[in-house]
Amino acid sequence: MSELIKHECGIALVRLLKPLEYYQFKYGTWRYGLQKLYLLMEKQHNRGQDGAGVVSLKLDQKPGTDYLHRQRSNEPQAIEAIFRDIYSQYSNIEDRLLSDAVWAKQNLPFAGEVFLGHLRYGTFGGSNIEFVHPVIRENNWRTRNLALAGNFNLTNVDEIFNHLIELGQHPKGYSDTVTILENVGHFLDMEVQRKFILFKTQGFENKEISDLIAEHIDVAAVLRESSKRWDGGYAIGGIIGHGDCFVARDPYGIRPAFYYADDEIVVVASERTVIQTVMNAEYEKVHEIDPGKALIVKKSGFVSIEEIRPSMPRKACSFERIYFSRGSDKDIYNERKKLGELLTPAILNSVNGDFENTVFSYIPNTAESAFYGMAKGIEDHIKQYKKTKILELGPKLTPEALDKIMALRPRIEKVAHKDIKLRTFITQDKGRDDLVGHVYDITYGTIKKGIDNLVIIDDSIVRGTTLKQSIIRILDRLGPKRIVIVSSSPQIRYPDCYGIDMAKLGDFIAFKAAIALLKDSGKEHIINEVYKKAKLQQGLPKEEIVNHVKSIYEPFTDEQISDKIAELLTSSDIKAEIKIVYQTVENLHRACPNHVGDWYFTGDYPTPGGNKVVNTSFINFIEGKNQRAY
Repeated sequence: MSELIKHECGIALVRLLKPLEYYQFKYGTWRYGLQKLYLLMEKQHNRGQDGAGVVSLKLDQKPGTDYLHRQRSNEPQAIEAIFRDIYSQYSNIEDRLLSDAVWAKQNLPFAGEVFLGHLRYGTFGGSNIEFVHPVIRENNWRTRNLALAGNFNLTNVDEIFNHLIELGQHPKGYSDTVTILENVGHFLDMEVQRKFILFKTQGFENKEISDLIAEHIDVAAVLRESSKRWDGGYAIGGIIGHGDCFVARDPYGIRPAFYYADDEIVVVASERTVIQTVMNAEYEKVHEIDPGKALIVKKSGFVSIEEIRPSMPRKACSFERIYFSRGSDKDIYNERKKLGELLTPAILNSVNGDFENTVFSYIPNTAESAFYGMAKGIEDHIKQYKKTKILELGPKLTPEALDKIMALRPRIEKVAHKDIKLRTFITQDKGRDDLVGHVYDITYGTIKKGIDNLVIIDDSIVRGTTLKQSIIRILDRLGPKRIVIVSSSPQIRYPDCYGIDMAKLGDFIAFKAAIALLKDSGKEHIINEVYKKAKLQQGLPKEEIVNHVKSIYEPFTDEQISDKIAELLTSSDIKAEIKIVYQTVENLHRACPNHVGDWYFTGDYPTPGGNKVVNTSFINFIEGKNQRAY
């Protein structure tokens, strides 16, 4: 993607099912679990760079000894900083003791059996260390201690926050992170109290009751009660102080979660391919946590999948497939290729079928897979073209004519090269406009000036800022007759509210184009009507709110909006003709049939809170408020 889009966070959970001595003997280190956690996090570093954190739990520690340890960082290289700090605590330990798993568990931090890691992209609170997960709710009862980390956003924090106040709580902060922590914590307290009363009436002593609660606590019941009011997308991992752990997923499957389990270890991560790599596991051995379900590992090591919320029509995030997840996943790689291939007819139409005078390329680096698919589509078209030409000539076919036909092939070049070091520098500089044009380098001599078209594919076009300020300018230096920017995703028209940092309507180039078209065509009254309807709904329950922002786009075809986007992105000094080609929603679903969450493109939100967010976002746009809508 040519634009920096902050998005879903990453989670990693590791539960060792054997004593630490087992791993010391078999793998040569009791830090086996810690090492797996590091790899799971490092392989998901694409999911969050605003901060990272880990928490570990030691099972069966004696009273008076530490059993819960946490390390967090909001440094630029947070994962490295965390594990550097953890391992520095072992640096002065003599080898004899360091290789003694029993001694390590008794004396060293992070010598535990349960680990929870998190990578953060901050949509709330930025990179402030207080908002870096895991977050902890502490208590003197082991079963009331709770650590949480998640990939989530709630659209109705206000509703849940007010419910906590009604319960008599006094939350220390206003964010979805704090709200969920206190929400789960409350029902955990209730479950512990219920079990305490139950065992007390059965005549058990308090000391016995603590162990009985730990054994019989119903984690699924706690999560069912906690999640009743959650409106949003989530994959939330947690550790309870006595040793139970879990990962719960939203009923629409918006946020991803996968797991692997054998007789030694249970592992959960946000991406399948990460687990495959870290655990050297076959594709079939890594399972998806189904929507509305929770994977629960009891202190005893018993693993189960429990229903937390009734599953709803699946709306798994399609942006995971287009861009966010690692492209090394077998399914994602093929889906991205298919996205590129399905664009072939629209691309050929954009160059009037003149593939002989067209160079095909991509914007590095994540659009590469879609490019391979596009190249295949163009190759298939040329094969059919060759066949037709040969059949047309029939008996008039000469060796020279055949050679000319057979020589036809797609003209593929690597035109753009990303300067990653420069990108890192300028994104930290407020005066970046003069430098942004140099984020990419170009390969000179690849284009016949004034003759060739240049088709270049990207994952998506969100704001269009980098295209206008950088990419189109540098491509224009090559002197093409026409530049066609192709997006493997459809037009992004609506804000996300389930984890991606795309919350403001005014940021989207497709929305700007629609507003401009309304003004150009004398239909500004639609803007005012949508505003009035949105304002009238502000006091309604989220379940009664309708997405009126759809009316902004209804008067125009996708092609009209694409053409307007091209106009908005073309500066006066650009010599080439600029065209924009977007994926269709229909083809998106053909390429990614199991990930049909498309609300950013269609405005069809899976939860009621989405409609509330989009209308609030429109109101903010009209009233000039540069803020999130949830």
